[in-house]
Amino acid sequence: MNGRTPDDGGIVYDETALDDEDDALDGAESAESAAPALPIDWAETAPVPDGLRGAPLIQAYVKHLPNNPGVYRMFNEAGDVLYVGKARSLKKRVSNYAQGRGHSNRIARMIRETANMEFVTTRTEIEALLLEANLIKRLRPRYNVLLRDDKSFPYILITGDSRAPALYKHRGARSRKGQYFGPFASAGAVGRTINSLQRAFLLRTCTDSVFESRTRPCLLHQIKRCSGPCTREVSDEDYAELVSEAKDFLSGKSQAVKATIAKAMSEASEDLDFERAALYRDRLASLSHVQAHQGINPSGVEEADVFAIHHEGGVSCIQVFFFRTGQNWGNRAYFPKADPTLTPQEVLSAFLAQFYDDKPCPRQILLGDTVEEQELLAQALSEKSGFKVMILTPQRGEKKDLVDHAVANAREAHGRKLAETASQARLLEGFAATFSLDRVPRRIEIYDNSHIMGTNAVGGMVVAGPEGFAKAHYRKFNIKSTDITPGDDFGMMREVMTRRFTRLLKEEGKPDRSAEPAEDAAFPAWPDVILIDGGQGQMTAVRAILKELDIEDCVVAIGVAKGVDRDAGRERFFPPGGREGFSLPPRDPVLYFIQRMRDEAHRFAIGSHRARRKKEMVKSPLDEIAGIGPTRKRALLHHFGTAKAVSRAGINDLISVEGISEAVARLVYDHFHEDGAKPR
Repeated sequence: MNGRTPDDGGIVYDETALDDEDDALDGAESAESAAPALPIDWAETAPVPDGLRGAPLIQAYVKHLPNNPGVYRMFNEAGDVLYVGKARSLKKRVSNYAQGRGHSNRIARMIRETANMEFVTTRTEIEALLLEANLIKRLRPRYNVLLRDDKSFPYILITGDSRAPALYKHRGARSRKGQYFGPFASAGAVGRTINSLQRAFLLRTCTDSVFESRTRPCLLHQIKRCSGPCTREVSDEDYAELVSEAKDFLSGKSQAVKATIAKAMSEASEDLDFERAALYRDRLASLSHVQAHQGINPSGVEEADVFAIHHEGGVSCIQVFFFRTGQNWGNRAYFPKADPTLTPQEVLSAFLAQFYDDKPCPRQILLGDTVEEQELLAQALSEKSGFKVMILTPQRGEKKDLVDHAVANAREAHGRKLAETASQARLLEGFAATFSLDRVPRRIEIYDNSHIMGTNAVGGMVVAGPEGFAKAHYRKFNIKSTDITPGDDFGMMREVMTRRFTRLLKEEGKPDRSAEPAEDAAFPAWPDVILIDGGQGQMTAVRAILKELDIEDCVVAIGVAKGVDRDAGRERFFPPGGREGFSLPPRDPVLYFIQRMRDEAHRFAIGSHRARRKKEMVKSPLDEIAGIGPTRKRALLHHFGTAKAVSRAGINDLISVEGISEAVARLVYDHFHEDGAKPR
């Protein structure tokens, strides 16, 4: 693309051009996570004289900017995005940076680092706000408020694409046909609710393939957790009524549903049908159980999210409560990354825009404090949601009680976080002192292997840092080498370490250990220390690998050998530099810290191994045949019953299956018969 004429030297706003990087906005994986479809103009940057940096460079850009709303991005010399901002007038907003005075230390530092800028014009400020939130979440600029730990929320899904709709826990893109209810704050809350809904409405929770292949009711029907639509133990009409009741209950019509069931129970009692009356009684008890475990259930708040922020000690905690259908569906605490000089209102305002970038918005948002551009944010969320969204700061009544409750929870979560962070910092300092490290480690990687006699071998890597375990950075390695003798832990560790650091070198290059990292630096990709679950033999192998990759000076490797009789507390440690191994006193806090890291690595490795073993156990021989996908596999199993029966079938029998041609039948037959001879 080229949006600039050869001789004008200025910025041209090309309505049709998109650069490769920003084209990703149109390629999001789902409607839930996609960027808003905005009619925007992407602008190339104007050429600037070499050597300009900071305020002079920004001033050179200001001359070419329009007074239109839009979004701007600031880059450093390495091309990393420093900041993403939106403006009602790009010219006026960016010119503030060019003045070079009256800025906080954070903004002044950002201006000094700016070596390039890019601009996007939008039709309205609302579009600029939505685009800004999307870019911040995607690019994660250093100087913006960043929403961390924004994993997707779980929902309850009642499917709409089968004869008998199913009840599922769902996370991710809401692309399957059906109705979604949520969000819930945790998967545990969804699981408990589904268990109660099973008892109350007897909806199936099995997969479609299991549902279609059942010939007799399963155990869930026997224990009265499913009405058995698979074998038509319940008619389609009666099952549809159960589905309708479940949807009504989850949509907020809980009292009407309970009244209907109570009436049916009374009628069954009057007819002396006590068994049926007991069934209705149990269903009512299950519905009461759902509502009893929702915590605060406000009568006057049908649908709302409640936000409260507590800011202290340079750390902000934002507590979010979800209310749907008049029920409390849980809460979650967030700790956004933000400059300590920002006010709580500024942090909360930036947080809200990013929070709803990929999540459904309720009709009401209740806040503990008024935020900047509150009205603009409400307009943007209304436009994005397709219905009016109100952002309120209640001063009295039931809504104020909900906000006060959220504030109290934010304060408590903030206190716990500070205590954990302080404790973790002390442990890392003690760890550095114990092993005579040059600096306190910011990233520790712990490795462990898991297998049974060498089968389904898996290597696990867990990561710990200043904020505890960083689970987003965990990795598992399926041992692939065929040259490793089954049970050879040294060989497995060699493969894991080689794969890990070869890829790290390719993606990140060798780290610069000469400079101290900045206080607000991002979590490093390179580990400062690696802990190996093993003794001197393991350490010799690991150090040989590090030397072979020429990174022995980049990473400190420490071995942790199990104690006598494998007793916890009697471990022996093998420090770097070939120093003699030693043990720590039984009550040393650093010893407990290392034990906790080692146990987490052990748990993760065993879990990965069990998952791989389970997958191997349920693997079908049909999965190994090229050209046999899920549809043909299902057709074969429905026709023959088992994979063993398929292996014994002749070509003519295979051809009789719907969707299986003669060529595919020959392919299946040859897979199970090495000689390839035609069956008699």
